Amino acid sequence: MPRGGARVSSGPAPDPNALRRDRRDDAAGWQILPANGRQGDVPRWPLDYVGTRERDLWRDLWAQPQAVMWERLAQHYEVAMCVRAIVRTEADEAKANDFTVARQFMDSLGLSVNGMLRNRWKVDGAEPEPVTEAAKTAPARRSARDRLKVVADE
Repeated sequence: MPRGGARVSSGPAPDPNALRRDRRDDAAGWQILPANGRQGDVPRWPLDYVGTRERDLWRDLWAQPQAVMWERLAQHYEVAMCVRAIVRTEADEAKANDFTVARQFMDSLGLSVNGMLRNRWKVDGAEPEPVTEAAKTAPARRSARDRLKVVADE
């Protein structure tokens, strides 16, 4: 059995606000998604059967900013399977594996924070405050000698 080595989601997710931006793996860049979500008609449900809850969730998801990329990458089936997995987790008889599958779909489609980072997607206007020069420098640490206190004998 193989051990160690890189996995699809091993290591920390990329940080768009990292101080060092000259990394080789940053060459791919980040996709900026529109804050107001995907515009236009909702795509046709690609699977055979659609329930009421699935239809509602399908409409909601296709209005999200990430849907711009799903459309560009033709991920209609993946989104439909994610919808089906999420609806399955809402049932009383949901199993732990149902939650795992739903979470994995959500990560791969960028519906979680970690998924957004791994896909290198950012929502337009959701930028944190810029890092100032003062924030970049680490505060001076006091030495152990500085923390000692002289106590006078009485």
